[in-house]
Amino acid sequence: MTISPELSPTRRRLIAGLAFAGAMPLLYALSSRPGAAAGTVAAGTFEVSMTPAQWRAKLSAQGYYVLREAGTERAFSSPLNDEHRAGIFQCAGCALPLFDAHTKFNSGTGWPSFYAPLKNAVITNTDSTLGMARTEVLCRRCGGHLGHVFDDGPAPTGLRYCMNGVALAFVPAKA
Repeated sequence: MTISPELSPTRRRLIAGLAFAGAMPLLYALSSRPGAAAGTVAAGTFEVSMTPAQWRAKLSAQGYYVLREAGTERAFSSPLNDEHRAGIFQCAGCALPLFDAHTKFNSGTGWPSFYAPLKNAVITNTDSTLGMARTEVLCRRCGGHLGHVFDDGPAPTGLRYCMNGVALAFVPAKA
């Protein structure tokens, strides 16, 4: 899109913003199609493996979309954003413990965020959807898509594991 030089900087920004906003539905459609993320793997590759029909029977529609099709839940939609008790966040697909609640922090992004996973809980993969390279986070045991990890988190790791709440289940610590 070429913007006329006689337009003011404000009008140029407005037009460019509208063009970007018009492209968002296409970017969303490309990124949320089944198998879009590089981390979407074939059944039988992981310790816990089910057919798509078995996963659909086990998970909610939203859980299947996120865990098995590498989708993303809507920001600020997970009740786990407000979960602050001691306990463990586990995979909603296979119940593998993934994150200790002590590593959870409020990132302001609208998704549960952690600065470190439990040892041997997750694996990562390059996700090149949306025209950029991101690091996808998968459950080590079932290959379920959990979210992405970024390098803008707090100490001590500097990492932000930005997880889909629907991909997690919370188990409170016993009193």
